[in-house]
Parts: sequence; C-alpha cells; structure tokens
Amino acid sequence: MIRPNIGRLEHSLFLDEARMEPLALGVLAGLTPPDVEITLYDDRMEPVRYDEPADLAAISVETFTARRAYEISAAYRQRGVPVILGGIHVTLMPDEAAAYADAIFTGDAETLWPQVIDDARCGRLRKVYHAPVGAPHPGVLPRRDLFQGKGYLPVTLLQFSRGCRFACEFCAVSRYFNRAQFCRAVDEVLAEIEAQGRRHLFFVDDNILADHAAAKELFRALIPLRIQWVSQASLDMTEDLELMDLMARSGCLGNVVGFESLDPQNLQSMRKAPNLQGGLDAYRQQIEVLKDYGLQTWAAFTLGHDFDTVESIHRLLDFALENRFSFAAFNVLMPYPNTPLYQRLAAEGRLLYGGRWWLHPEYRFNYAAFQPRLMTADDLTEAGFYCRAHFNSPGAILHRALDLRTNMRSLYRLAIYAIYSRLFRQETLKKHGMRLGAE
Repeated sequence: MIRPNIGRLEHSLFLDEARMEPLALGVLAGLTPPDVEITLYDDRMEPVRYDEPADLAAISVETFTARRAYEISAAYRQRGVPVILGGIHVTLMPDEAAAYADAIFTGDAETLWPQVIDDARCGRLRKVYHAPVGAPHPGVLPRRDLFQGKGYLPVTLLQFSRGCRFACEFCAVSRYFNRAQFCRAVDEVLAEIEAQGRRHLFFVDDNILADHAAAKELFRALIPLRIQWVSQASLDMTEDLELMDLMARSGCLGNVVGFESLDPQNLQSMRKAPNLQGGLDAYRQQIEVLKDYGLQTWAAFTLGHDFDTVESIHRLLDFALENRFSFAAFNVLMPYPNTPLYQRLAAEGRLLYGGRWWLHPEYRFNYAAFQPRLMTADDLTEAGFYCRAHFNSPGAILHRALDLRTNMRSLYRLAIYAIYSRLFRQETLKKHGMRLGAE
C-alpha cells in the first residue's frame, strides 16, 4: 500500500516534515483479510522498494499526487506487479486513472475491498470496481501498526463522518458525496479512541458539524474521555451555543474553518451557504463566539474568485492578522476535476495548462491553474505567496501568539501554537513552486 508524495523540489523528492498518518491506507489494511501480508510505503519520507516481492500494489490518489501516483504505478507494472488505484481523484477522473493501472476503485472501499483481494488471489482482477459512498469503516478498526516508526506527527487521525451537506462550487467533497453526510455509530468512534491510546486526535471529517444533532451526540460521549481534538467545521456552528458548549467541553482545541472570502459577491457566486448572512460584521461576531470558547481557529481562505483583486487578497491578510487567527491558509482557488467550478471555467475557456494542470509538466504547487477575471494568473500566484509569507513571518507569529483568549489561554495551548507555527512556516514556504511528480 502506497501513499504518494506530491512531487519534488529542485533536486530531490520533497520531504514532508508535517506529514500525518495516511488514515485511508490504515482503514484499507483493516479491511484486508489477516492472512494477507501488507507493507506500507509512504513516499513522503521513504523510498518505495519496487523490487520487494509483491502480488498487488494499491495506491491512494489525490489530485495533487496523481502525477506521482502514476509514476509509481508505471514502475510496478514494468516489474509485472498489478496495480489498483483508488481515492477521490480516481472517482472524479476514472477514465484518466484507468489508463495508468490494471484496475481502479471508485467510491468508498468498505463494501468491495475484500472482493478485490479475492479476485487478486485468483488472478482475475477486474478493470473497474465501483462502490457506493457511506459511513466510515463500520465495524472495522484501522491498522495503526503500519504507521509505527515512520515519523508521523504525534496526533491520531480518525473519522466520525464523511461528506458535507453544503454545495460550494469549488469543493470536490460535495461532488464526491453528492452533498450528503454519513456518520458512524458513536460507540464505534469511542472504541477506536480507546484502542489507539493517544489523547490528541484529529477528526478528518469534511465538516464534523454538518449535522448538529449528530455532532452533539458525539460530543456528549467524548466529554468523559478527557481527550483533546481538532477537526474541520463550518461557521454556522456559532449560531448554536449548546453545540459550542458541548464542543468545548468535549476537548475541542479548534477547527479549520472556511472563511473563503470577505466579499459577499464572491460568497454568493461560490454558494458558500454558511457564510452568506451579515457580511463582515457577521464574521466579526462569529469570531467573537469562537474566542469566547477558547477555540484556536485555523482560518481557510480561497484566492482568485471572480470579484477578487490583488488589493482585496491583501485585505484578507490584514483581516487574518487583525483577528489573530492561530493559523491560516491562503489557498489559490483550485479547479478540481469535475467540480462545478472546473466545468464553469472550462466552458468559459479560462483553464490553463491544458485543463489537466495536475499532470502538466510545467505546473508548480500553489500556482494559479486558471485565468482570474480581475488580475493575471501570475498576480494571483504572487498574491497568495505574499499572504502566506507575511502571515507566517516571525513578527506575525509573535503578534498572534499574544491573543489572551486563545493562544495564551494556557501554557499547553501556547506550546501547541508555537510548535505548529514553526512547522507550518517551514513547510508552507518550502512547498511553494514545487514540481508535481518526480520524473
């Protein structure tokens, strides 16, 4: 089982020092019969040993790792090892992925992966396996022994739900799950937490609060465990103070929150439903609620919407510094394949790099892959780097550290902030302009 790298820096593969456990492969291993020997290679930090005897190579593919995944697949197939590709990119681009593998898997693995193993044993691997999407691995625990000794960050990844009920134009998750959310049984989540031993957790849910009632049930059950956790969540959580109270009491340190833009026209065009009420004043009130509960927010912004200018992007930076967000992501808007955004930009003739930017040899990480309306693509790329560099400068890190309601709320929270600020500064600046793939 292989987790591909994004690509390489000038002379070598990028070493990701902020790497987290590849949960999807741990789940896949948990679904695999115990008599099957499994080796995990994480291309972000170790060489893939192509010549080690193997009967099947399973590669998890995301859009940014597609080019590298196809390179790894080719190396195995040249040695006569059959390859199956799966993951969100394969589901969004099945015909493309099928050209680089002996088999592809679309949808979630839980219902059909044992069939893949049986077919591989008998030498009758099918070209395509298509499974429905649904709740995360019911009745199955991930195999975390495969992660030992690989230098991952000391935080356990797990999942309560998949999908999100919102329909943001740029979101591949909404496309993949068709605006649905699927939740696990709470007792299974509790059993997984007890089985893995750590008390520092990252729920990798696309939006852990998409169903407020389900989230409250989970948080009530987490309170006695005395854990600390982070996840991804939408701003509408601030409208439900019972939810906020339960979330804080259950050990939530903070969430990745998609602010995306300050411009109501941008929010309207991207259909960012949780952010559309009240404009900038509403954002300020919501931020106050987040700080009232001590949450260390990771604010996520997308840059390059149709009403964005270089100046408006710089104002996002000012907004993030003014509110002393613990962390922030200034992401150039990416036209992920088969999303409504991708389809619209293709129809308008605005896609660059031939449309499939993720495979183009000249595309670089964090570069604009489309023509914005009110600036050049280079202007957008440079504005994104400017925001990331200034937000993660030593002076800005110190300025944000002094927020008494979040980062200075306790020595533990300050230590978390300091450790991850250094790490994110290092990784953010190093990855800019990285080539996708290794060859």
